[in-house]
Amino acid sequence: MKQYISPDKSKTYRSKTKSVQKLINTTLYILDLFGIPMDETPRRLERMAISFLACGDIKKLSDFKSVKSLDDNYSHKTREVIEYVNEHFNENISSGSYDDIRRKDLKLLTVAGIVLQSSPSSATNDSTRGYGINPFYAKLLRSYGDSSWEKTVFDALKGVESLNQKLKRLRELVKIDVSLPSGVKLTFSAGEHNNLQKAIIEEFLPRYGHGSEVLYVGDTSNKYLHLNDVKLKELNFFELSHEELPDVITYSKSKNWLYLIEAVHSSGPISELRLIQLKKLTQECNADIVYVTAFLNRIKFRQFMTEIAWETEVWIADNADHLIHFNGDKFLGPYKEEA
Repeated sequence: MKQYISPDKSKTYRSKTKSVQKLINTTLYILDLFGIPMDETPRRLERMAISFLACGDIKKLSDFKSVKSLDDNYSHKTREVIEYVNEHFNENISSGSYDDIRRKDLKLLTVAGIVLQSSPSSATNDSTRGYGINPFYAKLLRSYGDSSWEKTVFDALKGVESLNQKLKRLRELVKIDVSLPSGVKLTFSAGEHNNLQKAIIEEFLPRYGHGSEVLYVGDTSNKYLHLNDVKLKELNFFELSHEELPDVITYSKSKNWLYLIEAVHSSGPISELRLIQLKKLTQECNADIVYVTAFLNRIKFRQFMTEIAWETEVWIADNADHLIHFNGDKFLGPYKEEA
């Protein structure tokens, strides 16, 4: 069976018992067969798997045979999912992050119809809404372990277009070609966020990058589209599976500057809180850090202007020849902590 999460890529996965690790890996194998994309970060895959297990009351491998579904009137509210995974899977998820269960951990599964809402017509933020396993998929789960189980799944899903297939078809419709400074060609999926990342690489870096090499850039459909993990490790950068990874990371050897760049379309500028997080994560890094928030246009910048942290830079793609320096004592460059 394929190993979907490597222990060296996720601290939380590594901290779990071998039996729970096997259960998570088996769950991801099952969801893969059900047509769920597996191109998320290791931590996101881990959280999707354990949230799915909570929805079916599955604590160990043998529980697949008796998985519960909505036909059994079994479902969990988002806060109950957190309580379940904290109790059974050595998690320590805050009860206040319940909205992430709906918006992130169960998102793909609900879109695919593998997990259903107990009250689909209720408001999006209805706290009484539960999430349970679709009885159709629960029936397939109960036969897991049979010698011909994969064939049973393929036959049952023969006429069903999987979420993976749908997303792949959509991604193939429009692509954005991007050229890295090194000459490497990348292809992004379409979207304003990726348009901005293209502008950062092809417009910002030639102007302000001091010969920067792109060490990391993700696509909305492929978190690790381009990754030079060897160089990042040389620079003593933080663990690459971390949820706080910036959108674009580049390195100027001549300046020994590491650029952490956020491409802001709908959220995520380098705010004071974000800056504190990034400084903490990069405190062992042996390059000087430059923090940049990028926007497509001034209209988008104005939406987030009050959130931008001091001692960071702002670049706006439709005014590519100018930078906004959020401090008055110097221009583009890293800021040293005062003793």
